[in-house]
Amino acid sequence: MDALHWWRQGDAVTQSTALLLLAMSVASWVVIVWKLRLMRRAGSDVARSTAAFWQAPSLDLASQRLQAFDREALVLPLVAAANSVAGSTAAPGSLATQGSLSTQLTRVLRDALHGVLGRLQFGQVMLATVGSTAPFVGLLGTVWGIYHALTAMAGAGQITIDRVAGPVGEALIMTAAGLAVAIPAVLAYNVFGRLIGRIEADLEGFARDLRELLTEQAAARAPSAA
Repeated sequence: MDALHWWRQGDAVTQSTALLLLAMSVASWVVIVWKLRLMRRAGSDVARSTAAFWQAPSLDLASQRLQAFDREALVLPLVAAANSVAGSTAAPGSLATQGSLSTQLTRVLRDALHGVLGRLQFGQVMLATVGSTAPFVGLLGTVWGIYHALTAMAGAGQITIDRVAGPVGEALIMTAAGLAVAIPAVLAYNVFGRLIGRIEADLEGFARDLRELLTEQAAARAPSAA
């Protein structure tokens, strides 16, 4: 009943601010739950996938093994991109196919890595936005609520502390609501940022090792092909 009374007492600005905070909270928690699942699977997938790759006897068999381990498709795009360059026998016809094998591998692995990291970082901007703006949205609701309450009481006659305490206290709830929305978003952003940084370092290291491996294999085949 108190919440319903507060909602009815508020004007359009107060109600809009409350709905905005509710939407921000729901959106941030949806992203948090989704990214918790993604990060939990991604951390184990990268470790198991890279181990399975290096234990395979050939690149083709490694790609097949990754199907069972890389559930979030974090390592497979890198291997597929490298395989598309290493297994290509087409004559150079465009700038994309010109240059040394190492240069081509660097380009395709970088593009594939950006795509993978884009999936991992999805939602981070939203969490950062909610964490930085929700307190100010709540503060706006508080200031407007206090102004609205004081204006209404001033028009009603004599103002006493008893009459001021209730409406002002209800308005201050908006500040608490803004903090309640912002704190989980900020904590999640920081935690996910650290996890993404670790996974990014592992993927960059794997991409670098994969490029060196394929470059050395191509150099070793070159004298015999000549």
